[in-house]
Amino acid sequence: MNKQSAATLASAPPATEKELLARAEQLIGCSFQQLADIAGVAVPSSMRHAKGWAGQLLELFLGASAGSRAEQDFPEIGVELKTIPVNLQAMPLETTYVCIAPLTGLTGVSWEQSNVRNKLSKVLWIPIDGRREVPIGERSVGLPLLWQPSPTQEQMLKQDWEEITEAIVLGQVESITARTGMALQLRPKAANSKALTSAIGPHGELIQTLPRGYYLKKQFTQQILAEGLGLELPQSQK
Repeated sequence: MNKQSAATLASAPPATEKELLARAEQLIGCSFQQLADIAGVAVPSSMRHAKGWAGQLLELFLGASAGSRAEQDFPEIGVELKTIPVNLQAMPLETTYVCIAPLTGLTGVSWEQSNVRNKLSKVLWIPIDGRREVPIGERSVGLPLLWQPSPTQEQMLKQDWEEITEAIVLGQVESITARTGMALQLRPKAANSKALTSAIGPHGELIQTLPRGYYLKKQFTQQILAEGLGLELPQSQK
């Protein structure tokens, strides 16, 4: 059976983690062109204006049901899907978007109640060929990895989230940079500079600022892939 006939569109969400992983394993080695042909969608000419296209395509084959709602992609089994563009050495080529960051109403909210923790409590990572010199249709799907944070990883994420949240609550959102945090960072996320949202200002007043999103840093996701797939970490990250 060739790869194109092995991949099939999902008719329903997976009932178990095992079923989800089995569907993901069917996609190993499939090109985006093969999957797009089966799904009846067009392959974009550039990912610059098609952010999220690869993830949405894989959702069709895996049976994700959450859509754009603020919950895991597979809420029935509590799993989030994250595609991650990598190079030939399986090193992430970009940071990984987690979720939108609320910039008001955070007083009294704990890490355990946060959407970041909810999204990262269990993740199906699917590495994809992210090399820009390879045409999008020819890029392929890699080995899936079902992951949940170790106690050490969760503590790191929690500390970063609490540091960022404290700064937001204290009206310091404009001073938070991508360098803040060891694993998690806060960055602007907007279609353009006119898409503003409310946030707390330095004197407790409401201000208008760019929406922010939480992202996982490349070094953190590289460690996840290396440990989960048995890969060698670069010397600088050991």
